[in-house]
Amino acid sequence: MSAQLLTYVFVGLSFALYIGIAIWSRSSTTQEFYVAGGHVHPLANGAATAADWMSAASYLSMAGIIAFEGADGARYLMGWTGGYVLLALCLAPYLRKFAKFTVPDFVGDRYYSQTARLVAVVCVIFISFTYVAGQMRGVGVVFSRFLEVDINTGVVIGMGIVFFYAVLGGMKGITYTQVAQFCVLIFAFLVPAIYISIALTNNPFPMLGLGSTMANEPVYLLDKLDGLTTELGMTAFTSGNKSTLDMLFITAALMAGTAGLPHVIVRFFTVPRVRDARISAGYALIFIALLYTTAPAVAAFARINIINAMDGLQYAEAPQWFGKWEDSGLIAWFDKNGDGEIQYRGGAAMSPATPAFAEGRGVSGERLLTNQPTANDNELYIDRDIIVLAHPEIAQLPNWVVALVAAGGLAAALSTAAGLLLVISTAISHDLMKKTFRPHITERQELRYARMAAAVAVAVAGLFGIYPPGFVAEVVAFAFGLAAASFFPVILLGIFSTRMNKEAAISGMLTGLVFTFGYIVYFKFIDPASNAAAHWWFGISPEGIGTLGMILNFLVAFVVMNLTPPPPQHIQDLVQDIRVPQARHALT
Repeated sequence: MSAQLLTYVFVGLSFALYIGIAIWSRSSTTQEFYVAGGHVHPLANGAATAADWMSAASYLSMAGIIAFEGADGARYLMGWTGGYVLLALCLAPYLRKFAKFTVPDFVGDRYYSQTARLVAVVCVIFISFTYVAGQMRGVGVVFSRFLEVDINTGVVIGMGIVFFYAVLGGMKGITYTQVAQFCVLIFAFLVPAIYISIALTNNPFPMLGLGSTMANEPVYLLDKLDGLTTELGMTAFTSGNKSTLDMLFITAALMAGTAGLPHVIVRFFTVPRVRDARISAGYALIFIALLYTTAPAVAAFARINIINAMDGLQYAEAPQWFGKWEDSGLIAWFDKNGDGEIQYRGGAAMSPATPAFAEGRGVSGERLLTNQPTANDNELYIDRDIIVLAHPEIAQLPNWVVALVAAGGLAAALSTAAGLLLVISTAISHDLMKKTFRPHITERQELRYARMAAAVAVAVAGLFGIYPPGFVAEVVAFAFGLAAASFFPVILLGIFSTRMNKEAAISGMLTGLVFTFGYIVYFKFIDPASNAAAHWWFGISPEGIGTLGMILNFLVAFVVMNLTPPPPQHIQDLVQDIRVPQARHALT
C-alpha cells in the first residue's frame, strides 16, 4: 500500500479515535470543562501532561533545530527538560493546594485584586496565542506533504478537528484525548528512530546509538558526522556558534517559561489530591524523557542521512519524496552552476524566513525561488520543521512508518493546541465573565461562554498558523520567554513570599510582559534587518530576552513590595498554610 494511502488511513483512524473520545467524555458542568472534574487518575494525567507538553515544537522542530545547529540546539533540550523538573518539584504541588481553575484565578485570589486577575488574563492570552501559532503551523506542515494540500488548507483542517473536541469536551474531553495522542506520538517518534539506529549503529536504542560506532566502519557516529559537516564547509555538529551569554539566557527563559506556562500548570488541577499531582508529575517526566533522550539521536541520524542522500545527487535522479516536499515549498534547490547536481554545502540557498517559491520551473525542472540565493556554494534549502517528517523517507523506511510519523506529528500539534485553546477560553469565561464582569451568571451560561470563547480562539489560532512569525520551535520559544517574564516571578513569589503584595505583582507582570513583547516585536517584525548579535542588547537574542524580562520583573516586584504595605494577614496565613501545612491531613 502506498505511503499516501496509508497516511490517509492512519490519520483518519486517529482522528476518529479523538472525536469518539470527545463525544464519550462530553463536559456537562464547568468543573468538568475547566479541570475534568478533578478526578483524573495520576497515570492518565501524566500521559496527558506529556502530550500537552510535547508539542509540535518537541516532535517536529526540536530534532530539526539540533540537526541544523548541532550543539547550539541543546538549549531546547536543557531548557525544556530543566523547566519541567522545576515546575513538577517546586511549583505544581503548591499550586494544586490552592485548588483554583486557572492561573489568573490563582493570581487574582493570591493577590486579592481584580486588576491583578485582569493583567494575568492578558498575559495568558499573549502567551497562549503565541504558543498556539507554532502548533497550527506544525499541523499545516504535516498536511501539506502527506495529504498533498497547501499549508493553509492543512491549518484549516486542523482547526476543525480541534474545534470539535475542545469545544465539546473541554478539559475532560481534552485529557482523555491527550492520553490517546501521547500513545500515538511517542510510538510514532520511537519506531523510526529505532529502525534507523539499528541501520547506522546496530544498536536498537537510539539514545545509546548516538554514542556508538558506525555499523559499517570503526568510527564513532558523532566523529563521522563532524567529519562530514566540516568537509562540506559547515560547522562541526558538536560545536556551536552562539555566545555563552545568549545560550544561558535562552536556556533560562525556556526553563522559567516552562514553570509559568498556564496550559501545563492547569493539568495539575485535574487530579483529586496534592499527592496525586506529585505522582502524575513523575509519570509525565518519564514519558517526556522517552522523546527528549531520543531527539538528539534523531537529529544526528537525520543529518548523516541527508548528507549521504543529497550531496552530489543529480536532480533528475532525485527520489519521489524530494519532489513532494519541493511542491509544498519546504524544500528548494537552485542550480547555481548549471550542472544539474545538488550541491549541499554550508550556508543557506535562500532566506529561511520565507520558504516560498515561484510557480515557474528551471531548466532542470526545479522550483524557482522567489528569494535571491546567497553567494555561497550551497544550492539546497531544507525547512527545519520537516526533518522528523521527511527522515523516514530519506532513510527508505517502509511506507507504514512514514504514515505513522505523520499521524504522530498531528497528534503532537493537536494535543498542545487543544490545551492552549482551553486555557484561553477558560480565562475569558471564568476569569473575565464569571469573576469580573458578570458574577451572577449561571453555570450553564458560564459553560456557554466557555464554548463560545473556545470557538473564537480556534479561529484566531488558525490565522496565526497561516501567518506564523517564524518556524515552530522559534515561535514556541517566544511564548516561553513571555511566560518567564510575566508569570514565573509572580507564581514563585506568590508561593514562597508572604511579603509579596498586589502592587508588586501587577507592576512586575506588566514590566516583564511589555519589555519582552516589545523587544521581540522590534527585532522580529519592525526592524528584522537588525536581527543580529551586534544590535541585540548585550548580545541577547529575542529567544532569550525573556530572561532579562524576568529579571526586570523580579527587580520591580522587590522594589514595589518594599515601598507598599504588606498583604492582609489572611493572605499571609494562606501562603504559610500552603507552604507549611499545620496538620498531616493537609498533605493529602
